Amino acid sequence: MEQRSGTRARIAPARSDAPPGWRRVMEKTEHRATGQDGTRLHWTSTGAGGPSVVLTDGIGCAGYVWRALEPALARERRVLHWNYRAHGRSAAPDDPERMTMDDCVSDLVAVLDAAGEERAVLAGHSMGVQVALELQRRHPERVAALVLLCGAPGNLLDTFHDSAVLRYAFPFAKQLVLRYPEVARIAFRTIVPTDLALAYAMTFEVDGARVRRADLARYLDDLAAVDPALFVRLLSSAAAHDASPHLPQVAAPTLVVAGEHDSFTPMRLSEAIHRAVPGSELVVVPGGTHVAPLEDPELVAESTLAFLASHAKPHRATHRDVATTSPAKKPRRRAARPAATEPSPRRRTPRAQKPRVR
Repeated sequence: MEQRSGTRARIAPARSDAPPGWRRVMEKTEHRATGQDGTRLHWTSTGAGGPSVVLTDGIGCAGYVWRALEPALARERRVLHWNYRAHGRSAAPDDPERMTMDDCVSDLVAVLDAAGEERAVLAGHSMGVQVALELQRRHPERVAALVLLCGAPGNLLDTFHDSAVLRYAFPFAKQLVLRYPEVARIAFRTIVPTDLALAYAMTFEVDGARVRRADLARYLDDLAAVDPALFVRLLSSAAAHDASPHLPQVAAPTLVVAGEHDSFTPMRLSEAIHRAVPGSELVVVPGGTHVAPLEDPELVAESTLAFLASHAKPHRATHRDVATTSPAKKPRRRAARPAATEPSPRRRTPRAQKPRVR
């Protein structure tokens, strides 16, 4: 296994001498792709140059975890972010049974095709790790590198909170949701995006001293917007999927990022991926949880940039290429929560504890 040195990459500042065309592509633009079954998929693009990085979320998420990493990567290369079907601004499928891992992988291929990317770096968080690994298994020629953050190779219900309880309880919960979909929908949208749920998550699931309430509030809002009947179908498919047998055959350069105290996907799962994937590199965020990219954004960004500089060196788009890039719409901003419930972000202070890099 390769071992990384303790040096950090320096994040370059945004270019001030870029021509107007270049500044335009540094803005985030919105686009659409179409899944194999006709489902409309939403994706965004920012930055220029390649190999591009494609950001793939966890289930129920629509981009909250990439708040710090996306702009850091976009200073060096093009960054794409997409929404799963029935998530964020992507449409729900006409056939509710088309909420599977297979559909997620084929949708990601559709986004790559629509973006004109023959080969890209796949960055996945949580369930996005499974999607990235499965695409690499099916289409290795399209993957320049893998960045796997706070995820498991599969069977995600077996290890949630390091317990099999959810695996045994989920079939009953799924049956109830599918039998009473309207009741489940009302309950989901009433209970999930509440101050009580936010307080619980900030206290017990993440490091509340290092995570902004606004980030977790966005996660809960995005989760509540997903139809629970479609959510449980996708979760069931992800729970049955396992890319573990493929790990020794992964030929793409791979960086694994783990949160030391991740309760959703315990650190040992990231360590297992690191041991199984030849030549992979592992970075452990001290004290990090399942949202480690938000708890120590500098470490995660700098580790990712250093890894990509070694294994997927960025090449800038020429000014001519930028000038011919067709403009697109800017994304619409999400409505902010009332200011009274939003405290000032805490300033991060340096810590003596250093990242564990293997």
